Amino acid sequence: MKRVGIIIFFSLLFIAFIVIWNKSYWAGLEESYVPVKSKDAHSYLPIDRGVFSGSEKGLKYAIMPYDSAHMRSLDYYYNNRAFDGAPPSIPHPVSEERSAGGVTCLQCHKSGGFVAKFDTYAPITPHPEMINCRQCHVVKNTESLFVSSEFTRKVHATVGKNNALPGSPPVIPHHIQMRENCLACHAGPAAPKEIRVTHPERVNCMQCHVLKTQEATDMEMDNVKINLP
Repeated sequence: MKRVGIIIFFSLLFIAFIVIWNKSYWAGLEESYVPVKSKDAHSYLPIDRGVFSGSEKGLKYAIMPYDSAHMRSLDYYYNNRAFDGAPPSIPHPVSEERSAGGVTCLQCHKSGGFVAKFDTYAPITPHPEMINCRQCHVVKNTESLFVSSEFTRKVHATVGKNNALPGSPPVIPHHIQMRENCLACHAGPAAPKEIRVTHPERVNCMQCHVLKTQEATDMEMDNVKINLP
């Protein structure tokens, strides 16, 4: 009985070790989306390393010409979402309803490029590590809603007038959770020209561009005069 008890004891220790190690291993693979306790809409902790994703393509993007015949327009970019901030819908037919990212979607959207089948450029996903694409992205079958909702579809960031001060870098008007790779939307041939960055080779975007966490109020600036050309 003593020998059996010892065997059972060490077996339980081994099982506990496997369970704890497995939990620790998968926890280490998770992205550090740590919410910050805040009441505003930007209550997320940015992942700085995600800003550098795709940085090796920055120099190529800088010399890449505009292809106006196949470039997405800004209206199309915004209207491909059910509401402001929603994941973009899938604007093309899907061969298999249960197809997932690692099998089909990432073939085009991991690195981007021209897709002759749809006669357009495939935008790069900012989160290729999340391979269950259909969990958030759905096929766009209709323009109507199943039920009434309070989502406002046409409220979008103001392009070109998003600076804290005249001449300062534009602020980031949206949260960057799952959108840390700025070049995925703001560079390359699939990017609308209105939001296409002029300096993709400067990969540390958040060094100059900060999150817009609150609305600024008007204030008088005494003895300050800004002369713009």
